[in-house]
Amino acid sequence: MGHGGSRAAEYLKEHLFENLMKHPQFMSDTKLAISETYKKTDSDFLDSEINTHRDDGSTASTAVLLGNHLYVANLLHSLMITSQTEVMRGNELRVLVGLLCGPGTWRVGGVLAMSRAFGNRLLKQFVVAEPEIQDQEIDDEMEFLILASDGLWDVVPNEDAVSLVKMEEDPEAAARKLTETAFGRGSGDNITCVVVKFQHSKAAGDQI
Repeated sequence: MGHGGSRAAEYLKEHLFENLMKHPQFMSDTKLAISETYKKTDSDFLDSEINTHRDDGSTASTAVLLGNHLYVANLLHSLMITSQTEVMRGNELRVLVGLLCGPGTWRVGGVLAMSRAFGNRLLKQFVVAEPEIQDQEIDDEMEFLILASDGLWDVVPNEDAVSLVKMEEDPEAAARKLTETAFGRGSGDNITCVVVKFQHSKAAGDQI
């Protein structure tokens, strides 16, 4: 999600995952590869904007499945929840330096309600692109994954989200149901949602 403009979000869409795929240790040390890719992409974006007057920034979430391991990286505004109601939260702020209190929340420099983000060079001494990374083993009990922004989680509790997704066979329909529910409950923040349903192969002889 972009803030202060769309350029940072557009840059991430074009380069973040591509940079991750090119990292030499993507397969051997995935967590390191994700961390270094986030920081390098942030640095590259700032370099590309050095001669502009923009100060765009963006949050991001990355989910990578390798074998039976799911790696989810967050820069704020994200929450991973599975059908087992295990929750892996993205960082929710808060640094204790350079903060001013704004209406309803703490804000870096009185502007930004987060301490981790891409871009935002004017606040870079306080805002870093170091992601929080979770490693989750996928087993037969894992039915689905929800990746969503605060606009959903502010008004839809974890248990409600799980119930709503279980009501929909199609993951796209489930994501639409979640966003519509959040909007209907009066969410005032960006509502971004992705649902991934896992298909587990059954061993020979298993009954369907």
